Order: sequence, then C-alpha cells, then structure tokens
Amino acid sequence: METNIPLRKIIHVDMDAFYASVEQLDDPTLKGKPIAVGGAEKRGVVSAASYEARKFGVRSAMSGYLAKKNCPELIFVKPRYSRYTEISKKIRSIFFDYTDLVEPLSLDEAYLDVTVNKKGNPSATLIAKEIRERIYNELGLNASAGISINKFIAKIASDYNKPNGQKTVNPEEVLQFLEELEIRKFHGVGKVTTEKMYKLGIFTGKDLKAKSLEFLDSHFGKSGRYYYYVVRGIHDSAVKSSRIAKSIGAERTFHENLSSEIFMLERLENIANELERRLKKSKIAGKTITLKIKYSDFTLKTRSKTLTYFIADKNLILETAKELLYQEKLENSVRLLGISLANLNTDKKEKQPQKKAVTVQLKFDL
Repeated sequence: METNIPLRKIIHVDMDAFYASVEQLDDPTLKGKPIAVGGAEKRGVVSAASYEARKFGVRSAMSGYLAKKNCPELIFVKPRYSRYTEISKKIRSIFFDYTDLVEPLSLDEAYLDVTVNKKGNPSATLIAKEIRERIYNELGLNASAGISINKFIAKIASDYNKPNGQKTVNPEEVLQFLEELEIRKFHGVGKVTTEKMYKLGIFTGKDLKAKSLEFLDSHFGKSGRYYYYVVRGIHDSAVKSSRIAKSIGAERTFHENLSSEIFMLERLENIANELERRLKKSKIAGKTITLKIKYSDFTLKTRSKTLTYFIADKNLILETAKELLYQEKLENSVRLLGISLANLNTDKKEKQPQKKAVTVQLKFDL
C-alpha cells in the first residue's frame, strides 16, 4: 500500500498534571494528596488538579467552590507561573538535545519531529522513552508520550497510557486505530460537536469514515473536510519550530465579585500595566484591543476595537479598555476582567510555499 502523504516520526510529549506535579515536587508534604492549583475555596477557578484530586471529579476550569464540594480534603495552592516556566524551559532543553523541530503547544506539551534526529536513532519509540526517563531523572517529573506518523495521531496516542506511559501507533495500525476510536476522543471534536455527531449516528471513527465528504461538508462546514481526512490518517501539518503569537493578553479573577465600575477601572489599570510589560518583553505591538468580561454567573462577553495604528503603551491600552467598558451597560456583577491585544506587528500576511508531498512506502518503522 502506498500514500502520497509524507510520513514523519512525530512524538507528542505531554507532562502529567504539570502544575500540580511541580507543586508536589517542591513541597513533599503535598505528595499523594489531592491538590488544586489556582482559585480558592470561595472564589476563583482551578488551573490544574493532581491525579489524587481528579479521582473526585476535580478538573481544570472548575470553580473553586465546586471543586471543594467534590473533594472536601482538597488543598488549594497558589499558582507560581514563573516556576512552571522555569521548569518548562528545562524540559524543552532536553527536547532540543534530540531535534530542533520542537513545537511547544503550552508550558507542558510539545510536538517533536524526530524523523531525522541528532542522536541518529531510527526509533521514535525509543527516543520518546529516553526523553521521558531524562525528564524524570533530571527534573523529578513524569511525562506521557504518543508516537505516530503525524501530529494528529501522536496527540491522541499520548492520552492512552497516562499517567507516565506512552503509546506508539505504527503506520500499518493507523487506519484500524482511528476506526475503533471513540469520536469524542478525536482531537478537534469538542463537546457540542460530539453531541451533534451522536445525533447523526457517528459514534466511532468507523462511523465517521462511512460518511461522504459532501455529507460532512453540509453538516460541519469547513470542519467537515478536516474530519474526512484525519479519520483516514491524512494530516499533513509539519512541526513548526517557532510559533508566532496571534495575541497577547492579561486577565485577573477577583476574590469578590465587582459591581462598581470604579473598582473595575482600578483593576483594569493593573491589567494594562501587566499587558504592557509582556508586550515590551516580547517587543510586540498591536492594533486590536479586546476587553474580556466574565460575569458572576460565568457568562463571558468580549468587546473589541481596532485602531489605525500599533500600540503597546499601557495608557493607550487603558484608554481604549475604558471606552469598551462603558460601551454597554454591565449585565451583572463581574468576577473576571481581561485585556488582550491582537492584529500584531508580527502577523505574517504572505503565504508560505507549499511543500510537495512525496510518495513513500507504508513500511515505516517507529
């Protein structure tokens, strides 16, 4: 069997409960205990939960109140993002010992293309195992990994044997793997889309594969084409060694809901200061300012304005944010405010030249 899609050796490394694991690493008294990073018992949102807490249904993005209700023994830990960033850089330095083709998705996960690698090791499976062992031996943290012929399958595979495990999906196993996969586990199929697919009789990859391109286009628009190809193992997205930010922002969740615009303006000034710091550090400016408002009932609203010039100054950012705040009457008390800047001076307008696909034999050992 042949395919005109270039096969690569892709590893997706995903740290296990990263923020919570770092906290347990730095404070041994927290080991083996249910902890939640971020939020607080009465106010705030959980950023991460240890595996001990997950057993009680505690999840990221859950309110601190509900998390504590699910797990009365839950310990809240204040996030230390500078520490997580420090550890993340050390993890990436390990990645770069094997390949320069590293695409970070966040502080705790990344894609690596090891088709050609610095170690001259033909086995992506063994490289993933070695990387995970080094992360544990050098940093004391566990990582899981997925290995396959493209980013889509590697990311799905990294979830299979979590925590502290890995899974390889070889080329000859790809089609069966995808056909047997529950549709809710497909990367890019969220909760709403999953429910829609269920109503259409699509429960597994095999069900999805049975649908025509026309059917998927008519029911899912542009995403239909994506679903049509990935279920056939076709996902020709190369690992990008550097990602250009599309937006930069800062936000704050408050311990008490705010109902006064005067108090909100004080908070916005602090947020604008932080955003300016991040912009200057990255040497970036932008034209589109977006104000993010999350109400006490968790309803999320955004208001945006695009200027004719680039800005990075906190005063100009704050001035526009104030204008957006007063643009409409507030619907409720506010638990979170955020400001972000998009339409950046780093945006690339030109199209990248397309790579020619090469015909390769499916005999390809991982």
